Amino acid sequence: MREQRAWVRLLSGKRLDLLDPTPFDWDDQDLALGLARTYRWGGHSAWPMPLSVAQHSLFVLQLRRLWFPEAKDARADLRELLHDADEGFLGFDCVAPVKPFLGESYRDLTTRLANAIALRYNLAAWTEKEQRAHKKADRTAAASEAVHVVGWTETEVRTVLHIPFKPLTEDPLVAVYGGTPWEPWPPGLAAERFLAELEALVATGKRDPRLARTSSPMA
Repeated sequence: MREQRAWVRLLSGKRLDLLDPTPFDWDDQDLALGLARTYRWGGHSAWPMPLSVAQHSLFVLQLRRLWFPEAKDARADLRELLHDADEGFLGFDCVAPVKPFLGESYRDLTTRLANAIALRYNLAAWTEKEQRAHKKADRTAAASEAVHVVGWTETEVRTVLHIPFKPLTEDPLVAVYGGTPWEPWPPGLAAERFLAELEALVATGKRDPRLARTSSPMA
């Protein structure tokens, strides 16, 4: 029987087998571009552009920095930035309630990609406390996006989407990048900003002796 493959040709010229990924199959620019061209909320938006996973990832990272200003840890920041990185290779951000219907094969596929990413960037597994903090930031970002980007009401966020966190009133990314609050960025700009953050964190991590240790893949 012919061996199954699911090749993706990347901008760098490298190729990635989605079914059998390795940490050497992409460049940072490939990942940044993939995330900038992968859209949240099914690609729907109240703005002219949909919201990219790249912009969402920077949003969640900024929440971590605002909420835990004393925790200056490039290692943890990098893990936060890359929490949805597998979606940049799949080109698909599945809304959470649909995931159970896609079955174990889909879960296995995303786990393989996440593990390859964790190995490539030497990401540590989440502790239970870290996972709770991450989920709060991720879900708060989702609640805020639902209201300010997609057009759900705050009541609908609670009663329809069942997100138990209050949407933010101010866009935390404006303090970093300027621009119009909550406006989705064009793909090129989202990729540029994501890549700059990724490269800065990787460079900082190389100077951090804690990152010299081999870490476990992400949970």
